[in-house]
Amino acid sequence: MFAKVLVAIDTSDMSHAVFAEAIAIAKSTQASLMVLHVLSPFEEGYPDVPIYPGIEAYYPSLYDEVAKTYAKRVEQFAEQSLQTMQEFTKQAIAAGVPTEFTQMPGDPGRVICEFAKHWGADLIVLGRRGRSGLSELVLGSVSNYVLHHAPCSVLTVQGKTLPTVAPPQTADATPVSR
Repeated sequence: MFAKVLVAIDTSDMSHAVFAEAIAIAKSTQASLMVLHVLSPFEEGYPDVPIYPGIEAYYPSLYDEVAKTYAKRVEQFAEQSLQTMQEFTKQAIAAGVPTEFTQMPGDPGRVICEFAKHWGADLIVLGRRGRSGLSELVLGSVSNYVLHHAPCSVLTVQGKTLPTVAPPQTADATPVSR
């Protein structure tokens, strides 16, 4: 059914559920898995741009320092994302799923679709936060773009319906009455 499954992750907590779904599908269909992370300034956790237009004309040395600091923060973010993908890859391989990973900069929707096309993906698995209306218009919707432009089947994992994990209860805990 599926020979190649592409799972697109980001730095959100929802990525764990998306990845678990992708592993389950890849394992059940004996597919190989590709973990893709797209570095985007719109991603949660991406460093804010501390550079203001025109500042270089008045404070050239300050501008250089701010630009270097920002570049270092972006590099650290990219390295943390790579480490996360390496951990996901180790989990998938331990589950018996042949897995690779890659990280690319750009517009997430377009990069996911182009990568899926060139890699020959049969299925794309990605999360959906459930934005609609003005927030979707302003912030965009990666999942909506992928659904309309993907060269293959797409499975979206809805963020609002993900189960929440309750904290563990101890046997000797006493309920508090109010």
